[in-house]
Parts: sequence; structure tokens; C-alpha cells
Amino acid sequence: MSKNMDAGNDAPAGKEEGEEKLLSNFIQDIIDKDMEENTYGGRVHTRFPPEPNGYLHVGHAKSICLNFGIAAQNKGKTNLRFDDTNPSKEDTEYVESIMEDVRWLGFDWEDRMFYASDYFEQLYDYAVELIKNGKAYVCDLSSEEIRQYRGTLTEPGKNSPYRDRSIEENIDLFTRMRNGEFPDGSKVLRAKIDMASPNLNMRDPVLYRILRATHHRTKDKWCIYPMYDYAHPLSDYIEGITHSICTLEFEDHRPLYDWCLNELNLKSAPKQIEFARLNLNYTITSKRKLLELVKGGYVRGWDDPRMPTISGLRRRGYTPEAIRDFCSRIGVAKADSTVDIGLLEHCIREDLNKRATRVMAVLRPLKVIIDNYPDDYEEEFAAENNPEDPNAGSRMVPFSKVIYIERDDFMEDPPKKFFRLSPGNEVRLKHAYFIKCESVVKDEKTGEIIELHVSYDPATRGGNAPDGRKVKGTLHWVSAKHGINAEVRLYESLFTVPNPGEEKEGMDYKDNLNPDSLEVLTDCKLEPSLKNADSKGRYQFLRIGYFCADFRDFSNERPVFNRIVGLKDSWAKVSKE
Repeated sequence: MSKNMDAGNDAPAGKEEGEEKLLSNFIQDIIDKDMEENTYGGRVHTRFPPEPNGYLHVGHAKSICLNFGIAAQNKGKTNLRFDDTNPSKEDTEYVESIMEDVRWLGFDWEDRMFYASDYFEQLYDYAVELIKNGKAYVCDLSSEEIRQYRGTLTEPGKNSPYRDRSIEENIDLFTRMRNGEFPDGSKVLRAKIDMASPNLNMRDPVLYRILRATHHRTKDKWCIYPMYDYAHPLSDYIEGITHSICTLEFEDHRPLYDWCLNELNLKSAPKQIEFARLNLNYTITSKRKLLELVKGGYVRGWDDPRMPTISGLRRRGYTPEAIRDFCSRIGVAKADSTVDIGLLEHCIREDLNKRATRVMAVLRPLKVIIDNYPDDYEEEFAAENNPEDPNAGSRMVPFSKVIYIERDDFMEDPPKKFFRLSPGNEVRLKHAYFIKCESVVKDEKTGEIIELHVSYDPATRGGNAPDGRKVKGTLHWVSAKHGINAEVRLYESLFTVPNPGEEKEGMDYKDNLNPDSLEVLTDCKLEPSLKNADSKGRYQFLRIGYFCADFRDFSNERPVFNRIVGLKDSWAKVSKE
């Protein structure tokens, strides 16, 4: 057998005296105790072990932040290991996307990227050793028969008729399984534990199955593949992992994790610790269901900005800083709970409020003609880039006789307390002048308002009246002569209910899809500074929300922007109350 590859590492991973504890939770408490007892010689070594059968989602982000974060604060290491034990569902596309997501979140596995398939030979040898120790046997029962023999939560299972095969026969059959002598599904290798165990996972679980599928790395070298519950603890051991941090659904699998290590008499074995997974309302994080949405055409791929995938959040315009902040705020718990998606939105608003450039964009334009403004005259106004950042500077925004304002910023017959533009009412144009509505032009057939005629007060240049008069409304605008045409995509939640598919018995989660989750506006008018928008930049469209250039579809000829999140932060208000 090869040695545990990190067992000889004598570099301590403990915290310096007086160093601030960045994460305080029950996992850190376990690590602190292990440090005190010198359980792993002062080492802390974690791993993030995704299956390459789909794109990572926001729940994985929590696990990534926890595994890399807790190792870093203890001066330890974190491996990226792909659990590629099911070739029928895996693809190199998923491997590449996972690597990109982990890097984008700000974490570095350095030279420690591994695959479970790296250990297939050693895992096979371990299985042979279990057979020789009388702890595993080849079983001919079908998968359905295995389920029937397994028993229930209230009734014990019964032994397989193949359980008492001799060691020699089991080794022969297992060797022939590897050599491809038997058809798929005809035989499995099972652990010999206890068919009466109260934990169903310990009732002679399957360790290996026959599966003829081309593996993305080993190709057709293997026709038998280890099960996750067998490969996982042994891969952890081989890599020298000390603390195997996983989500709560694996708690019942921990006895099997420990059994595999103990029965092989492996020293300095890793310790499995479970924490509550991230459940987010108005969201699903099942990779199977997310794959259904992609293949069924309900969304435009894994990186659709409505998807809870990390790549979808990235394309939507979320920042890695906001996601890490979100994961830090929700903390690490032992019990499952559901987090309000408003907290995630609050985190991105807080981050973008500090960094996003303020710009003017009119999404549903209404033409405004300033009758008393010179026909061929143009001027520029200085506009601050971000009042929250003293070093952000300013830019010049062009102005001319014809401008666009938001259609919702005008009402012909307004209610009380409508402080935007209406006939005879005066408002301020941000950075520019006061204007007053003089007349309205409508389409003769439909009665729709198609343009406004206004007057401006030249003395109010810059947005202030020298006579001290005040206006209650300030509107954003875009010069018709200088503005650019753009497509803007307004994203909402993909689902209409907090718990998709669970509102009524028998309801499918797709029944709760939001038909208004995407609105595409194709005639938007944006200030000219956005023509060459940075694909990594985020912007606050004044009075509307936070937006980013869609890095997949954006071009200078066809600018496309995605709404990241609106300006209203209801979660912050609720949390304060």
C-alpha cells in the first residue's frame, strides 16, 4: 500500500499567539481541541470534493468558503479534489467550470488538485484487502433485490445468499469483475457489516459496481467503479486530509466513513464533520433539477443569470466579495435552516454601493424637447462617479435640446404627492437644469403620449436655482443626440414561491417557475460613457438599480446590460427592525 501522502508533513498549522480568530464555530472548536491534543501533529488539511456532474451553485460557495477559509485561518492547506467515480454523468466541461468558479471566488488550491480517479488502483487494492480480511464479498443480487433484502427503518434486513462465499471465491470474482467478464449490474462488491444495523447505510453497503462507461480521464481502462461512500474516506486518507467537512445529509454516512478507515487499520485517519447546507428561499440547488432546467430549455444554460449557479451569479454581476460576505454572515450551523434571499441581495447592494459607478440610463424612454434651448447647442456637465468613494472622480455628460426621460417619470393627470414631471410642474434634471412641462404630444390613433415639450431655466445650470426656489423631483435623463441604444435585461426570481415544488402535495417544482423572471428591453437609451463598458464593471443606473455588461453578449455595436439587483433593500430594513 502507498503511504498517506501528507502524513510526514511536520509544518504546524496552528495560529500564532494573539492572532485573531476569524471564524468562530463548532468546527473551529473541534480543530482547536485537535490542536491541543496534537491529534494530527499540528496539521489542518481540508478539501473541497465536488462531483464533476454539473455546475457549482451558491450552496457550494458556502462549502468552498468554509473549507478554504478555515484551513487558511489555521495556516493549513485545502485540496481541490474531483469525485469522478460515476463516468456516466461526468464531463470535462464541468471540471473546467468548477476550477473557474473556485478561482473566481478568490481561492487557490496551489498544486493540490486531485481526482478520485488518481487513486483507482489503490482503492482496488484496499477492496482486495477488505475481502482478505473477511470484510467484503461479491454479491449477485440485483439492485432491486438488494433493496428488498435491506429491510426498513423498523425491520432488519436479511443476509444475501452470497454473503458467505469464501475469501478465495470473492477474490476470484472481484478480479474477474475488473477484467470485464460480467455484464453491467450482474455483480457488486459489498461490505460485510451488519444487516440488522439501525443505520441502513451499514447494512452491507455496495462498495463497487460494474459500469461500462468511458471515463473522462481513465477512458475505458476500468469497468468497475467505487461508490462515493467508499472512495471518499480513502481519498481523504491518501491525501492526508485531517478534517473532512461535509453537509448534514452525510451525518448518517459517517459510521461507514469511519468503518472503511478502521477496517483497513489506517492510522491518523481523517475526521468527518457535518454542517448544515445552505437552503435559500425562492431557489433550488439540486443539481439534478438544475440540469433539468437547462436541458428542458427553461433557462438559457448553466450560466443563465437567473440560475443560482456560481457562473450564473457571476454573469448576473454578483461579485466574489459579496458572495464571500454572504457566506460569512450566514455562519456555520449544525441544524438545517432556510436563508432569506434578501440577505444575498443585501450583500451585493452593500458591496456595489461602495464601488459601482453612477450613470444615467433610461430604460423606457419618453422623448422630451426643450423648446427654448438653442437648436444646435451642446454642453457638458460634470457628474460624480460615486459619492461613496472620494477617489472615484467625475466624468462629463453631454446635454442637448432633445433628451429622454423615463416614461414613468411623467403623468398627465398625477395624484397627490407625485413629485415628478406633469403639465405645468417643474423638476430638476440631474446635474443639468430645471425644466417645466408646457405641452404634451399624443399619437392620434392610440392616444399614447409620444413626446413632451418643456422649457428650461438657464439660470439653474448645474441643478440649483439662484433665487432659492426648490423643486421636489429630480429626474435622470439621456441626451438623444449623444446617447447609445442598448438592450437591458431585467431579471427577477426564477420561482414565484419560497419553496418550489413544496406548496401542494404532488406539485412539481417547475409548476412554480416565474413567467416574468426575465424582461428584455431593446430600446433603452444610455449615456455615451457606457458604450465601451468594462465587462467586469458594475454600474448603478441612477434611481433604477445595479447593472453590469453581459460579458457573453455585450459588444460595442450591441451593448447588453443585466440587472444585478434593484435599489430597494427590504432585507436590511427587516433585519434592523
